[in-house]
Amino acid sequence: MKTIFITGASTGLGKAAAKLFASRGWNVIATMRKPENETELNGIANVTLLPLDVTNPEEIKETTQKAIASGNIDVVFNNAGYGLIGPLEAIADEQIVRQLNTNLLGVIRVTQAFIPYFREKKSGLFINTTSMGGLLTFPFSSIYHATKWALEGWAESMTFELTKLGIGIKTVSPGGIKTDFLNRSLEMPSHPAYDQWVSKMMGAIHEDSFSTAEQIAEVVYEAATDGQDKLRYVAGEDAKTLYAQRLQVGDEQFRKQMAQTFLG
Repeated sequence: MKTIFITGASTGLGKAAAKLFASRGWNVIATMRKPENETELNGIANVTLLPLDVTNPEEIKETTQKAIASGNIDVVFNNAGYGLIGPLEAIADEQIVRQLNTNLLGVIRVTQAFIPYFREKKSGLFINTTSMGGLLTFPFSSIYHATKWALEGWAESMTFELTKLGIGIKTVSPGGIKTDFLNRSLEMPSHPAYDQWVSKMMGAIHEDSFSTAEQIAEVVYEAATDGQDKLRYVAGEDAKTLYAQRLQVGDEQFRKQMAQTFLG
């Protein structure tokens, strides 16, 4: 029986992935900041809950060591993250640091903690939730995009050193996820100088084009099981459509189209 280690498993995609992998016979180590508050995953026999705040380097070390000691781990799914939207002028320094710590440094540190284990056994796979926001950009999301574009480049570079060790690394780049992106996973500081444009942008986002967390979890499962030497999995019809459009028309034309769509 294979085992997957998941960060950010309390809600959204992380929880959907935990339930999907468990239902297909995997052992799941589901991590979250407050596992004592979890009321659903703790009722599934082949799911183990562990505490993990990915902004805490010491807890990363402790939890990964516990997970490794508990048995064989095959896949690490770096999923923890959230959105930060707003004009840069409105974003406090501590918000920038928290975004970088969670979305970028958390993924890097969890990966670093598992590499020696995977290297010793000459196998293993890292899957990282990036975003279509790591392949293209929207207005007023600069710090979020900074983390997601960084993850895409970091993962691509990591393929060179990990492949030599028998270790895989992949990214899953979802579009919008229903009930998640615009609610729980969004922090949105504001500034009156930009409010009219932010309002236009938010009004142009239509959640009916988003995927469910369960649909994106299926792509994560595909990435974990297809055996392909493939780096990037674009997930969700909105992400596929926009990314294909960017590739077709080119970066500059796409940027102008996005400005017209979201800012008028």
